[in-house]
Amino acid sequence: MSRRYDSRTTIFSPEGRLYQVEYAMEAIGNAGTAIGILSKDGVVLVGEKKVTSKLLQTSTSTEKMYKIDDHVACAVAGIMSDANILINTARVQAQRYTFAYQEPMPVEQLVQSLCDTKQGYTQFGGLRPFGVSFLFAGWDKNFGFQLYMSDPSGNYGGWKAAAVGANNQAAQSMLKQDYKDEITREEAVELALKVLSKTMDSTSLTSDKLELAEVFVLPSGKVKYQVCSPESLSKLLVKLGMTQPAAEAS
Repeated sequence: MSRRYDSRTTIFSPEGRLYQVEYAMEAIGNAGTAIGILSKDGVVLVGEKKVTSKLLQTSTSTEKMYKIDDHVACAVAGIMSDANILINTARVQAQRYTFAYQEPMPVEQLVQSLCDTKQGYTQFGGLRPFGVSFLFAGWDKNFGFQLYMSDPSGNYGGWKAAAVGANNQAAQSMLKQDYKDEITREEAVELALKVLSKTMDSTSLTSDKLELAEVFVLPSGKVKYQVCSPESLSKLLVKLGMTQPAAEAS
């Protein structure tokens, strides 16, 4: 039945479904997992790198984590080229707001403006939806630390802990069990790595398969976005007892 209604994004099926949008969400299910956790003193983002060939020139930039503004960052799951377009759009929006009002853009307003763009690509003929989901982590003076998840349909929601990408339902149910309201940033990092180690397809976690980033406020009151270096990530994994092969080799 679906074959008659899935050729265009603009056509509803008799059951009231938009198949092209659902297919875009399906594409994200094949991407590397990304997990976000909100803690009382920051937001933690962890992502699984899918491309780990030895022949690949190791990039200085990150594959899953992107800084949008000084106070907002995001983790990505899905088609990276689609993500780059949307991240550039978000960065421009944030800078325009700062230029106009001389203060950082509220996190939810930034997420909403990006989701409006995504929604437009589900409503007009000749366009295909962006095959990418985001986890946005940020801080603003209105609501403090925030974590949002958005999908190709343009929907978004605020979450305490969320997972997108491969095995996201298993990750989500583990987060539901283990998340506590007054969790600290260190505990959030530990929980995110634990969930990722159980839901990843590969047997052991290593720093070249992972990316970890945090958004937190410095004692001076400045918001800081920090990506964990591979060296400190390796140490952290050994400390938590999540990398047996590396420990055996040493």
